Amino acid sequence: MGVVSMAWVPRIPEIKDSLALNNGQLGLMLLGSTCGALFGAQVTGRLAHTFGSRKIAYLTGVILSFGLIAMSATTHSRTGFFVALVLLGMGYTGLDVCLNTQAVAVERLSKARYMASFHGMWSVGSLLTTIIGGGISRIISPERNLVAIGAVAFFALLVSNSSLLPDEVDGHEGTECEMAGKVSLFGKDALALWGIGFGMLAAIIAEGAASDWGAILLRENMGIAKGWYASAFASFALAMIVARFLGDRALAKWGAGRVVRIGGFAGGLAWATSIAIAVPLSDHSRIGALIIINIGFICAGLGIGPMFPAFIIAASSVPGIAPSVAIGRVGVISLGAFFIGPASIGLFAEVTSLPIAMAFPCVMLVIAGFQARAIHVRGKL
Repeated sequence: MGVVSMAWVPRIPEIKDSLALNNGQLGLMLLGSTCGALFGAQVTGRLAHTFGSRKIAYLTGVILSFGLIAMSATTHSRTGFFVALVLLGMGYTGLDVCLNTQAVAVERLSKARYMASFHGMWSVGSLLTTIIGGGISRIISPERNLVAIGAVAFFALLVSNSSLLPDEVDGHEGTECEMAGKVSLFGKDALALWGIGFGMLAAIIAEGAASDWGAILLRENMGIAKGWYASAFASFALAMIVARFLGDRALAKWGAGRVVRIGGFAGGLAWATSIAIAVPLSDHSRIGALIIINIGFICAGLGIGPMFPAFIIAASSVPGIAPSVAIGRVGVISLGAFFIGPASIGLFAEVTSLPIAMAFPCVMLVIAGFQARAIHVRGKL
């Protein structure tokens, strides 16, 4: 149900107008969801370890639904909308921690890999809800749209929560789990989580750059016509979905570390090479440049697709730390990408140019591959 919250994204321009925000103020407003996400990721891991991931998934799902409905009532109040975004971020990230904890338990009980496919379903849902949200934006107002999304999210919560693993088998404290329910921020036990979290951060920066800047790169720096400049992100998103549905087989066969390493190195280098070739080529052959740039975005999507599932598996395998706590901690670390990524690329593009600035996410993808050294999955399953 978490992807339902993505359906409000197409209404951002209208909400920006109703709140009378400029671009800078909108950027600050959107930090509300990031602040909520940081708190949600930090707290939810410990709560899920103490009370069980199913119970906390229900709680965070309610918070997410309420946040969406609260947004509908605050489209003319900056303070109110900021608070609603905090609730949305808190509920969304908290639910994400709980569901990843459930996925870890499913893999442990079934002795098979499913994590990448679960994330593949998230990618499909995210793409569909964004498309549907854009389609209905011409029919109903943002306020009614947000109420409807919140109601759908709550209904999905009621349906899906009953199908989650019961508390007695999710490995939380009080069942068979004897692992630590908390971990210091900078202590010795946290070093492995910092390595994994930084890898996730690098991958998220690369993923965010593909979605935020792909169309702008094609339109403003390559002269690609309207209707075609969205092809870069479409190619990236579809490649990432394919990689995630094939990822479980790859993770089981080659291991999380090798999959992340190959995806990071090959994806980052291919992406950078395609930009370096396609941008100057666009002055002479738009079609050839469009094909090459899309190949690069496809390579990036294939590389990034299995990374998040692989890093989640790695975090849940850190010895002595409860999976929900470890997943929450690396989530807190990786959320720094939402502060670093957009600001860094925008600054680099302002000082140099967007094609040069895109070297940053390409390098971050390679760094994510390098962080495969932090992945040490104990046993097979």
